Amino acid sequence: MTRAAPRQLVPLLLLLLALALLADPLQLPAQEARPNGFQQGVLIRFEGPIFSLTEQVLVRQLERAREMGADLVVIEIDSPGGEVEASFHCAELLEGVNFATTVAWVPKMALSGAAIMALGCDQIVMHPQARLGDAGPIYANDYGMFEHAPEKVRTDLSTRIRSLAERNGRPAALAQAMVDNTLEVFRVKHADSGDERFLTDNELQAMPDAAQWVKQEQVFKPNDKDFLEVTGQQAVSMSLADMNAEDRRQLADQLDYSGSWQELRRTWVDTTVFILNAPLVTGLLFLVGMIALFVEFSAPGISIGGLISALSFTLFFWSRFLGGTAGWLEVVLFLMGILFLMMEFFVIPGFGVAGLSGILLIIAALVMASQTFLLPGNAAEWQTTRRSFYVVFGAGAGFMALAIVLTRYLGGIPILSRLTLTPPTASESDLHVAGLTADHGQVTGLAAIEVGAKGAAETPLRPSGKALFDGELIDVITEGDFVDVGEPVQVRLVEGNRIVVRKLQG
Repeated sequence: MTRAAPRQLVPLLLLLLALALLADPLQLPAQEARPNGFQQGVLIRFEGPIFSLTEQVLVRQLERAREMGADLVVIEIDSPGGEVEASFHCAELLEGVNFATTVAWVPKMALSGAAIMALGCDQIVMHPQARLGDAGPIYANDYGMFEHAPEKVRTDLSTRIRSLAERNGRPAALAQAMVDNTLEVFRVKHADSGDERFLTDNELQAMPDAAQWVKQEQVFKPNDKDFLEVTGQQAVSMSLADMNAEDRRQLADQLDYSGSWQELRRTWVDTTVFILNAPLVTGLLFLVGMIALFVEFSAPGISIGGLISALSFTLFFWSRFLGGTAGWLEVVLFLMGILFLMMEFFVIPGFGVAGLSGILLIIAALVMASQTFLLPGNAAEWQTTRRSFYVVFGAGAGFMALAIVLTRYLGGIPILSRLTLTPPTASESDLHVAGLTADHGQVTGLAAIEVGAKGAAETPLRPSGKALFDGELIDVITEGDFVDVGEPVQVRLVEGNRIVVRKLQG
């Protein structure tokens, strides 16, 4: 019985084997429904310089790809590079994508910061003649000439790019040679296993089995000006890139993706943010906002001046929020500056601490909202800060010039004249004086004011206020100058009930 039992199991095993073979074809349709490992591929074109604005565009596009259910995200990079910090932030964004496989596709070039960005992807695919590398840090000196960054900057950058390359399985020494031209990098081969690596002398000596590694060739040697830059073919042979492709079709074949690419382009929001962040447009927003605010202060009340000013500064901060350079701190500082100026104009007499503090707070808010750092720490950041100050002070100079013009001619400008009170005609003025005489039995001091009369400012004249003439308190306006309380003034023009005065010198 014990020997027969196995023989009885043979037909049963054959039957189970036949059922298994028949079951395989039933699974083929399911495999045909998914011929590759990716169901939805998204292609994001990344062109031009890299800075904080493009970083925020990448954030929004990656979010769109996630919402679309993409499991393959291809970043088509064609860029000469850009800001160091923005480049590393883009690399870290791509490195942190957990909903899809990220691929850097380089059809032409990914240089400088763009090479750093590519190192953050899961895979790098390049055209055979495309270029990758040359990420040496440079900055513009005081004369506008580009120079290599100092040793301290290169050391920190070397550490960061080595760490980025190691985390994504790429030769750290070659990545470092992209930013440090003092290295000597060799291709080395293990005598027993045949494994090949790219190491510096220091790295080779630190290997526990250093004697087993044999130098094959020197792939990069120290020089004064050149950093490591490789073609697509060289990048694959050096393990910096995973594969080569001639075009998008071949790229899809290499990735085993047979679906259609969903290309994500910049939206109208991205385009608007780019335009509003241009220095010239930013300066115009400042200028329009400040002039409109000046008009509003000249004719208090929520009018067209206040609305235009609010719109201008809202557009500025909105574009800076989406551009990644502004936060709520800058908005709070700006609003506090406006509040201090209002206190100076309407509450506190004279121009002192409140007015100066308000101006400084507004300048600080506008400059801080134009950069990603609080205080500059290197040459590139100092250059950014200077550019921000140039824009702010340029707009401020334009504001001062236009403010003087508006003070003198506001009543004659067709649209803005509606914001001011026009003086009455001579007949209207005579009727007004006659009415006062009939009601009160005397004419006010306004009728007795003549050109050349001297008095003193009873309230701050900015530019309008009250002045005292022979015991009579009269509403007056200056020619544009600010006059403090108690300072002598003289009448220059009398038009109906509009008394124009000027400050007496000495």
